[in-house]
This record gives sequence, C-alpha cells and structure tokens, in this order.
Amino acid sequence: MSDLLIDSFISYFGGTKKGIRAFRAPGRVNLIGEHTDYNGGFVFPAALTMSTTVLARPRSDRQINLIATDLKQMVNADLDHLEQYKDLKWGNYQLGVADELQKAGYSLCGCDLLYEDKVPLGSGLSSSAAIEIATALALVSMGDAAKGIKRDIDMVELAKISQIAEHNYVGVKCGIMDQFASAMGKKDMAIFLDCRDLDYELVPLKLGSHKIVISNTNKKRSLGAGKYNERRNECEQGLSILQKALPDIKFLREVSVQDFLTHKELITDEVIRKRVEHVVYENERVLESVKALKNNDLIQFGKLMNESHNSLRDLYEVTGDELDTLVEEARKINGVLGSRMTGAGFGGCTVSLVRDDSIDEFISQVGQEYERKIGYSASFYISEIGDGGQEIDLV
Repeated sequence: MSDLLIDSFISYFGGTKKGIRAFRAPGRVNLIGEHTDYNGGFVFPAALTMSTTVLARPRSDRQINLIATDLKQMVNADLDHLEQYKDLKWGNYQLGVADELQKAGYSLCGCDLLYEDKVPLGSGLSSSAAIEIATALALVSMGDAAKGIKRDIDMVELAKISQIAEHNYVGVKCGIMDQFASAMGKKDMAIFLDCRDLDYELVPLKLGSHKIVISNTNKKRSLGAGKYNERRNECEQGLSILQKALPDIKFLREVSVQDFLTHKELITDEVIRKRVEHVVYENERVLESVKALKNNDLIQFGKLMNESHNSLRDLYEVTGDELDTLVEEARKINGVLGSRMTGAGFGGCTVSLVRDDSIDEFISQVGQEYERKIGYSASFYISEIGDGGQEIDLV
C-alpha cells in the first residue's frame, strides 16, 4: 500500500493512520459469453490485476464521505437518507451499494472513503463492479467491526447486492457476471459461471506461449444511455414469444440451438430474432470454449472468440467502428489466434489471444492503423489474471 495514498487520505479527512483499513476489488475481462448473463446464460470471465482500492476509516456519526484521487470534489451523504443521492454524477454506485446493504439487513457505520481507480472508466472492464465490490467489502467490514461482529463475509451475497444496487439505484439492468467476477476471481483462473443459479467452476488459464492483450478504444460509453437496457428488453420480448411454443422455459439460455431452429419463425420481428439467435449460439460457444481450454486447444478457442465477435457485430449490433477496427486489424497479425469485443460494447475494449513474439508487432500495427482510421489512439494492456475482492494489509 502506497504511503502517498495514505497521506492523501489524511490530507482529506485529517487524523492519523490509526483506524484506516484498505480494500480492493478488480475489474474483469470476459473471455467469451457476451450479453448472455442477463438471459440466465453462461459466461467465462476472469478477474484482472487492475483494480479499485478503497481506504476506509469509521466515523462516530451516520455520515459517509467519498472522494477519489482523480476527482477533487467530495461527496457527503447521510446513511439514513440515501434515497436523496441517486442523481449524483459520481458516488451513486457507492451509495447505491450502501443503500442495498442496509435493506439486506447489514448494520453500517459512518465512514470516510478514499478511492483510487486503476480500472479505466468506461472501458468495458467493469470499473463499476470493481467500485461496487470494494465498497461493499469496506462498508460491511467497517460495520461489523463497529458492532464487534466477527464472520467470514459472503462474497457471493455481496455480488448479488451490488447487482441489485446497479438496477435500483443507478438504473442499469446489468447481469450478475461483472460483480461475481470481481468478487470471486482467482489468480490465473477463469470463471465458468452459470448465471441462472450461480454455479461456477474455476478453469486454469494455461495459455502457454500466448498472452491476453486488451485493447481499449478510448471511446467512452455509458450503459445508462439506453442501448444496454434496449437489448435486454429485446431479449425479453424474444423469450415471451418463444414461451408460446416452449412454455417451460424461463430464460433464453434454456433455448437450445435445435429449439431455435424449430421455432424461430414465430419471431416475426427480424431484429428480435437476431438478438435471440446471438444469445442461443453464444451460450453454445461458451460451453465449447471451456472444453477447448481444458483440452489446451487454443486454436479452437481463438476461432470461437472470432465467431463471438462476428455475432455481436452482425446479430446483436453492439460493436461499432472502433471495436470492429481493433478486431479487424488484430486478425491481420500473424500470431493472433482470436480477437473479440469484451463487455457491453458501444465502445470499451477488445480481448485478443496473441503469441508472445507477436505482441510488439500487435501493439504497433493495430495501434497505428486504429489511429489512422479512427482519428485518435487506442491503449493496450498485457493482462494478468488476479484475485477477487479482498482486504489489503497496511504495512
């Protein structure tokens, strides 16, 4: 833990180092399985080492104070009147988590909280989930300490509460994947997650002579802008139509490829049909990807990554010029096995599987062509896979 971060905390909130605790939660990259989570489907994310760190110290009152190292405006809120702060430009994710924790029965105390965000905002790497899980972990830990409660914190429950907070407080009807990956990630493991019942399996990422390279379009996008919720509504319409022929299904993930081929003519709206087709086949691609990685078949996994992006571009229509350019240029590089958008789309990042000796060429050539075609530069990260949310010892 950086002494500078601790000094920054003290400069904002006063006092000494005594009583300060530190918590972190990571962003995530989804290897494959996009827009399947809110359809009860399969996803395959991994936690990153890029994370949100929160320094926290309890207060004797019911006030919660928030500030970030890159934003100099402090947010002050009353834990007993959290419904008043939903329209904040920054701080609503944190206060939404506090609100839902209290509704779930957690006893919270007033806190001073300093945030350092290393997950690029608006990148599609789940900076919001990192903030939510780090906040939930900090608030529950501080509240428990104030009450003298000693227990193992249920990280799956914190993920669920964080998702509900994003639904109810922020207004984004996100799936559970981002919060789950941020809470439950393990170093050098991907999470094969069934979003219907939260069954999961940790799958070792044995990439051999390849690495995961994340390319950031640097195009900011907001899920709350409406497109994300629009896609979710389209899927709900498709599900409702298919339930006429398949009355027992509750999620699109329960529609097999054969079911879709048999009953797709029921969906007369071409747009709705395309959305459903993506979800049905994307779930199959996740299952095949897990099998491929368990068999160390990186070539097959790369092919599935490419198919996923093509479907997101042509059927789900959530890519755009920036993401498509990064993927098109990545696929031209010898040593790239697969490349696809990751996250909700409409900007954000791509994830590519790149041979070690091709990484320098990848960054140079893809970056150069992207800037020539789009007009501004992309950013590149050679990703490491890390652990989920946890408390950090202050030395």
